Amino acid sequence: MEAQVANNSPLYLFERFEVGVIHLNAERNVVAMNDFARKVLPVGEKQPFDKLVTSFHPERSKPKVDFLLDQASGCPVASSTPMTMIINIPEQVLLIKVTRLGDHLGATTGFVLVFYDVTQVVSQEAPVTAELPAPVNLRLNRIPMVANHKVAFVDTADVLCLESQAHYTRVHARDGFHFCNLSIGDLQARLDPAQFMRVHRCFIVNLQAVAELGREGSKTQVVLKGKHREPIPVARGEVARLREALGLLTRH
Repeated sequence: MEAQVANNSPLYLFERFEVGVIHLNAERNVVAMNDFARKVLPVGEKQPFDKLVTSFHPERSKPKVDFLLDQASGCPVASSTPMTMIINIPEQVLLIKVTRLGDHLGATTGFVLVFYDVTQVVSQEAPVTAELPAPVNLRLNRIPMVANHKVAFVDTADVLCLESQAHYTRVHARDGFHFCNLSIGDLQARLDPAQFMRVHRCFIVNLQAVAELGREGSKTQVVLKGKHREPIPVARGEVARLREALGLLTRH
């Protein structure tokens, strides 16, 4: 039993993580990377060496990486703690840390970008069906969040809904609001569609948390259980699908 507990401990999982390391110069061009980074990132396709670090990131992730580097480039005292962010790439969730390198005078000489593959911590295998292509076989069972340079997780069972905030997502949970720096599209692709439905371009709801479904004028809205009672809009094209998921459609 003790061995099983130890194997599930955060320290044990952290020890098993392989780490990707990328060295950037002061202009944010890639100088070098370790073997794990070469394996995880599409190096052969993108050929990022001597190019901007964002050259091998998806378009949706580029603003986040630029933000990390901008923050790390600030006052050395203010940015002494490595900046942290989580991004989603196909089949993987990466936790990224960036820290500034300085010379003997404190002038910026470059950056070190370190990342861990935390997919196994936040995901579980989903059953492969005829409708679900074999490569997409991981579902999030915990949503990662970064706040005050720390990473925390909220179980998907405790999530009421997700609200898009541009490239990021506001998580409405039973214990309050949280911030996730994965986009709502990233989360939609990884959440269980039997539990979570995108009812609007800005909202994904936990179907088990829906308390009311109603209309205000010509608009359909849902109200969730718990303290979050503000109505959530439902796009016109999603109303029939939502009603069916909630067991409200009747035969005629």
